[in-house]
Parts: sequence; C-alpha cells; structure tokens
Amino acid sequence: MSSTKEEVKKKLEDERDLNAVGDTPDQLLRHLTLRQLQIFEAIARLGSYTKAAEELFLTQPTVSMQIKKMSDSIDLPLFEKVDRKHRPTEVGEELYHATRAMFDILNDLESSIAEYKGLKRGKLRLGVITTAKYFAPEILGEFCKKYPEVDISLEVTNRDRVFERLNRGEDDLYIMGRMQEEPGLVSIPFAPNPVVIIAGKDHPLTRERNISIERLAQEPFLLREPGSGIRDITMRMFRENGLNPKVRMELGSNEAIKHAVVGGLGISMLSLHTLTLEGATGPVDILDVEGFPLQREWYLVYSKERELSLIVQEFLDYINGKGLEIEEKMNKLLADFDLIHQERWRELSQA
Repeated sequence: MSSTKEEVKKKLEDERDLNAVGDTPDQLLRHLTLRQLQIFEAIARLGSYTKAAEELFLTQPTVSMQIKKMSDSIDLPLFEKVDRKHRPTEVGEELYHATRAMFDILNDLESSIAEYKGLKRGKLRLGVITTAKYFAPEILGEFCKKYPEVDISLEVTNRDRVFERLNRGEDDLYIMGRMQEEPGLVSIPFAPNPVVIIAGKDHPLTRERNISIERLAQEPFLLREPGSGIRDITMRMFRENGLNPKVRMELGSNEAIKHAVVGGLGISMLSLHTLTLEGATGPVDILDVEGFPLQREWYLVYSKERELSLIVQEFLDYINGKGLEIEEKMNKLLADFDLIHQERWRELSQA
C-alpha cells in the first residue's frame, strides 16, 4: 500500500513539474473556450451584448450565458454598465488585452500556414477616419480582387474613436489625417488630402476671388462634431488668425454637412475627397480662399509593438503604390472646379 502511495505522489509531482516547465495556464485552459473568448472580445469591442450577438450570429441569451460562465470561472465580473454600454471591468480589460494578443498571434499563424501552402489568405482589420471612406473601400475592393481569400473588416469612425481603437489594438492598420510624432507609432504618408472651403452653388461668395479668412469669419459656419479631425483644423485656422467663427450648427457626418451647405445654412471646411462622388457639377462648390486648398496628407498608422502579418505587409505595399493615383484624381477634381470658376468669372466680367 505504501508503495502505491509513493507512486501516486511521484506521479503528481511529475505532472506539477511538467506544468511548471511548460508554464501552461491550466486554470484558464480548463474553464475557458476560444468561442467564449471570441464572444467576450466582441462585447468589449462593441460595448453591447446585442451587437456582439449579431456579429457572431448568436442569440443574445447565448451570449449572456457564456459571459456568465466565464465570470463564474474567474470568480470576478467581466463587464459593468456605463452610459448604457457594457464596459470591461479592470480584470475585464486585462482579459481583453490578453485575448486580443492571442487572437493576433493565431491570425498571424493562420497567414503563415497559408503562405507555406502557397496561398494568400488571412485577416486584415482596417480602421479609418470618416473622410477616408471616400476612397478606402475602392482600394480595398481592388485588393480583394487580387487576394480573394483575405477576410477584410473596415471600421469607419471619427478621429478620437480611431485613436481609442489604436490604443486598444483592435485593428492592424489605420488611415488618418493630421498626425503628430508619437514614439510608439509608425506613421507613413502615402497620399494627398487637400482641404477646401465649400458653399452652395448659389452662395454669394462663389462669385468672389481671393476671399480672406476674415471674410469667412463673417459667414455662418458648419462644424463637424467634437472628436473630428477636420473640426480641429477649422478651429485652429480661425484661432491662428485671431478670429472666432460664427458657428451655426454642429453635424455628425460629412454628408450632413454637405446637405446643410446645399440648404443654405452656411459654409464649411471639408476634405476635397468628400466631393468625389458629386464632382464639380454637383450642388456643392469650392470657394476661392487665400491659402487654400490646404495641402495635407493621408497617413498609414500602426503600433511599433505590433508584429505585422504577411498579408498586412502585402496591403501596406499595395496602398503605398496608390498614392500617385489618388493625387491625380484630386488634381483632376480641382481642375474641373477651376474650369467652372473661370467660366463664371468670365461671365461676370462681361455682364
């Protein structure tokens, strides 16, 4: 009997030593599944059980039940309700970052395995500010034709929210406008982003040339919402000239701004990219303002700590080669507006 006890004791010690050498998270492996972590990650990212259920094609009761099982296993709450959204608790934040890191590693592994098989497949997560939606989907569409096996997600939101996603490591790459030097980030300029002042076609200022910033300050101005990069540019322009704009309205999208401009509610500052669909013959015009267009750049941004997968590196090379094409489109659009302006001023001078 004593011999048997000694054997059992020795076996348990061997298993314990094996776990120690392998540094295996035994508790989590036995009680948490990859599917549960996927559900948890979706809720933490989206802030909603309902949205997570929709994204993962699950019922909300299933999502709630799995999160309860996870909380019971860890013996700590993972979410709390803040401003009608589900936010991770302190331990939830720790689990979220660990889950994201693990998913990134698995995604890279999937891409590497595909490379060994001679395939181009994997996942590409792209976060872009709202103005980039006027060209990013087109570029992604062309990339998908080249690599049809790549699974792509595109998140479009304002500048502040993009930075939140970047800090949480939710995407592989980001397309942003104005960038400051950040020690933990890589920022690569790849295409022009001209900024213009717009008005409705029948606005009196469309008949004037070399309009001053002081003259703009006399007009009702339409601004994007707080957190928008173009709003920051607008306010800085007036501030640097010692002026305060006459803000009539704040709106949450570029399209809403354009509709308000056409409706005669005021003028605004937007990226030239926002006018690509309507073109120079649309209902929105560009004003001839001193110092405009402001010449700005689009940047590809990612964290230095993030190891880029093969497919992400492939996309970086691909989009870097699109800069000249985007520049040519912007120059063509500006030239189209200029032709209309020249014709209008010619008619006015002959009247």
